[in-house]
Amino acid sequence: KLGRLFTGWVQRSFQSTQAATASQNTCAADDNKATSPVHKDCPVCSYNEWDPLEEVIVGRAENACVPPFSVEVKANTYEKYWVFYQKFGGQSFPKDHLKKAIAEIEEMCNILKQEGVIVKRPDPIDWSMKYKTPDFESTGMYAAMPRDILLVVGNEIIEAPMAWRARFFEYRAYRRIIKDYFNGGAKWTTAPKPTMADELYDQDYPIRSVEDRHKLAAQGKFVTTEFEPCFDAADFIRAGRDIFVQRSQVTNYMGIEWMRRHLAPDYRVHIISFKDPNPMHIDATFNIIGPGLVLSNPDRPCHQIELFKKAGWTVIRPPVPLIPDDHPLWMSSKWLSMNVLMLDEKRVMVDANETSIQKMFENLGISTIKVNIRHANSLGGGFHCWTCDIRRRGTLQSYFD
Repeated sequence: KLGRLFTGWVQRSFQSTQAATASQNTCAADDNKATSPVHKDCPVCSYNEWDPLEEVIVGRAENACVPPFSVEVKANTYEKYWVFYQKFGGQSFPKDHLKKAIAEIEEMCNILKQEGVIVKRPDPIDWSMKYKTPDFESTGMYAAMPRDILLVVGNEIIEAPMAWRARFFEYRAYRRIIKDYFNGGAKWTTAPKPTMADELYDQDYPIRSVEDRHKLAAQGKFVTTEFEPCFDAADFIRAGRDIFVQRSQVTNYMGIEWMRRHLAPDYRVHIISFKDPNPMHIDATFNIIGPGLVLSNPDRPCHQIELFKKAGWTVIRPPVPLIPDDHPLWMSSKWLSMNVLMLDEKRVMVDANETSIQKMFENLGISTIKVNIRHANSLGGGFHCWTCDIRRRGTLQSYFD
């Protein structure tokens, strides 16, 4: 009887141990599934602005609305358009203009596909809907410029916190795509969402003219304060291990410091500045187009340009844009002509109307893919703005020491 009792105890103990081991193995398998390293065929991988482009997100002009004329919008737009914002804030951009912009971007997508690039699009959303948080209320704007909200660094896609209240919920248009990338093995980070309370903005920002803007910019004064981190992804531009950023009307030092800490130690974030009366987004001022090759806006000279020259970089001054004065540019300057998209080191997507910069590229040995997005330009961006490169075929390297 004692023998049978002992045998039964051993069997039960063995079975219990087996069950515990199986449970541990299951947990271990689940843990490995949750924390497994990024797939080698991760859909997101881009280290710079010029490696061969394989996949890209292209924005949408559908349902685009004029943002309400709040203090941060006033600080980022030119005074000749202030009446336009005061009159149409919260309403659709002119319908005929939007229709032409939508058609231009569709053609741009078709051309990218013909060049062998996979194209993804954000979801269409009704941006006229009013929304309210405990700190502010607004209507939306658009999902036209993925470069403003998304930054790809290696296999990570970062959602920027942005600085305009009209863009608070813009991330919603991209969530379906980003979830797909995450499920495919990409890292996905959302920077701290700002409250956008009144304290984030200098409510008395004293701009009445271009002269005011120059004076304030020279003093390092911007409409955004250091109340909480904020940045637009388009104020960062990548060159391998080195990422360059400007303090602007939409990107504050807290936002830059958050990025610096987040990306360290693999990447170095450098602050550079320009003689610019209205700094907002770096890629129509300083656009890196190849290893050690940069377009530097002659109207907005870089204060640190000698550092690049000493590092052996070639600095190119693009020609004056040809866009006529009467063409509406509600959110940008004419220098969208240099806001180009590199498909690789020897191919560039460039404005079909800007023959001067086409010639400049051809003299550099870079073939031009000419596309007309003149009406799409009016919404605030060129080819670089309208896109976010998700995957480029290349490796992490250092180009600046």
